[in-house]
Amino acid sequence: MLTIGQLAAHAGVTVRAVRHYHQRGLLPEPAPDASGYRRYDAQAVVDLIRIRTLADAGVPLARVEELLGAGPAEFARAVTEIDAALRRKIDELTEHRRRIAGLAAGDRAFLPDGVIGLLDLLRAIGISERQIRVERDAWILLSALSPRSVPEWAATKKELLADPESQGVYLALDEAFDWPPNDPRLPGLADRITAWLSRFDPGDDGDRPAELGLVDALIDSSSPGIRRLYTLLRDRRAEKA
Repeated sequence: MLTIGQLAAHAGVTVRAVRHYHQRGLLPEPAPDASGYRRYDAQAVVDLIRIRTLADAGVPLARVEELLGAGPAEFARAVTEIDAALRRKIDELTEHRRRIAGLAAGDRAFLPDGVIGLLDLLRAIGISERQIRVERDAWILLSALSPRSVPEWAATKKELLADPESQGVYLALDEAFDWPPNDPRLPGLADRITAWLSRFDPGDDGDRPAELGLVDALIDSSSPGIRRLYTLLRDRRAEKA
């Protein structure tokens, strides 16, 4: 007769595993003997080895009991079902690995190449990484809302940033990120941006894609100073209407 430790050693499992199989009802737990110890016989070793073999093969514990008592045909059918389930799981994990590998590309996992080029251009002219993150998130939102329009919008913005004055406006916006909403420099910056925008004849709000409203909300939430600046810009736009 064997102690639980000896049983576990013969079957190549831990004592904790034996107790777990007891709790799951897979392996009968013997009653204590006169000395208060639980003793296991040779059949327990055989049963435990069968349980361990099935578990190591990937059979869910919920189905181990079913297979332990199955006849040859039923056993083969169950194994086929379990194998199919494992294949589906492998396909799932393979897809997860593919996606995880894609994340190693950083922003390229979320954005098209045209937008990545735009973000690189913003870095090249001196825009801070903090502001790059705001810009990136705005493009992620746009890519979800209007994916077909994003390449054209990104190309237009990239062309715009070839202009030194446009670069200056973007650098000024970056600097204003940390300004408080009552900063006296904000009205002057609003005037500068309004004059800059007038060069491009943007038209009224009715011509503006509705998706950009959500982007405005995202950018507004990034900084109290920027939120105040956008309010000033909208006021100036309304005055000209």
